[in-house]
Amino acid sequence: MPAHSKDELLAATQKEYGKLDVLIADMSDAEAVIKDLDDTSIKDVIGHRAHWIGLFLGWYADGIAGKPVFFPAPGYKWNQLKAYNAELRRSQSGLSWREVRQLLSDNHAQLLEFIRSHDNADLYGGPMKGANNAWTPGRWAEAAGPSHYRSAVKYIRQTMTSRRP
Repeated sequence: MPAHSKDELLAATQKEYGKLDVLIADMSDAEAVIKDLDDTSIKDVIGHRAHWIGLFLGWYADGIAGKPVFFPAPGYKWNQLKAYNAELRRSQSGLSWREVRQLLSDNHAQLLEFIRSHDNADLYGGPMKGANNAWTPGRWAEAAGPSHYRSAVKYIRQTMTSRRP
């Protein structure tokens, strides 16, 4: 059930991040970089989640400034996400597990600051500027944060279970 208020969004963001943070807190570098059959690792998934928070914050800032908003990113359309995400994995491949975890932590802190610095009207009073759809900034924030955190937890749990003898 999506959040409908600042308080609900803040609570969901903190709760889902907490679950993810606990799950990866003691994960070794070696565990984090093992590739699955889709050539994706836990490190890749965490880097992806961190990156998409940054995308959302950029979309919001561009929309408020009256600039064009490129969804999901300049040069890509939504039906090209597979290619975009593959390029993202390539661009983040040189980052260490520690660096990727720090990037997630930093971007999560920025997301929390974004939520805290906006009121209910800002977050849920109407469509996000520049998005060209009905989603509110709060709904976009939820997609970039708590929803992505939940899917990362699910992926990591499934991955770790599949690795057990």
